[in-house]
Amino acid sequence: MKLITLNIWGGHVQTPLLEFIKRHQEIDIFCLQEVYHNASEKISDEDRKVCLNVFSEIQSLLLDHEGFFRPVVEKVYGISMFIRKNIEILREGEIQIYDNPNYHGRGPTHSRNLQWVECRINRKIYFIVNIHGLWNGKGKKDSPERIAQSRRIKEFVDTIDTPKILCGDFNLRPDTESIKILEKEMRNLIKTYNIQSTRTNLYPKEEKFADYIFTSSGVTVNNFAVLKDEVSDHSPLLLDFE
Repeated sequence: MKLITLNIWGGHVQTPLLEFIKRHQEIDIFCLQEVYHNASEKISDEDRKVCLNVFSEIQSLLLDHEGFFRPVVEKVYGISMFIRKNIEILREGEIQIYDNPNYHGRGPTHSRNLQWVECRINRKIYFIVNIHGLWNGKGKKDSPERIAQSRRIKEFVDTIDTPKILCGDFNLRPDTESIKILEKEMRNLIKTYNIQSTRTNLYPKEEKFADYIFTSSGVTVNNFAVLKDEVSDHSPLLLDFE
């Protein structure tokens, strides 16, 4: 089985992104962040175009996949999964992992949710978790809110007894306490494979980490790679597992 996680940057690099998705229809599970769905305007104040209906654009290419969208801002912006239809979905949902009651409706400091799917693949049950961790405008170091967020994620995944895959854009450095919390009883593939960056050349800042995949016992990793495709300021992460 193959999984890709990718922060799609709101579909800013729209044509290369859609071409990338079209080329990778063999992927069983896509976990995407920064996804717009039927939006009338972008939530960002940045002078950067986005695709306001990128969820539907991707779904139109992935005819053999079922899309699951979990909004976090105005029901039009959030995270999503696309799962091949031959995979049995047992249940799916979300939980809140960070609440910003003072969010004014614009920018990236909004509340955050966690999207999950429990599915059966080749008679084996997996629990897949998709995350876009909070952004506080102060880099990717620890903060009380980020540590609390990681503890919330850890508490939730610890209630699951089946093999687990935790992935997404965590907005965290590898050396943070927030990451160490998630590494307890889970394998951090960014560290295991000595990955040096999860960002593309479209990202101008020096910080080179944001995206991770963690796997629990019961998940056999056949291969893990950071793909070189520049379809966002984040690199796609590819996991081959069983």
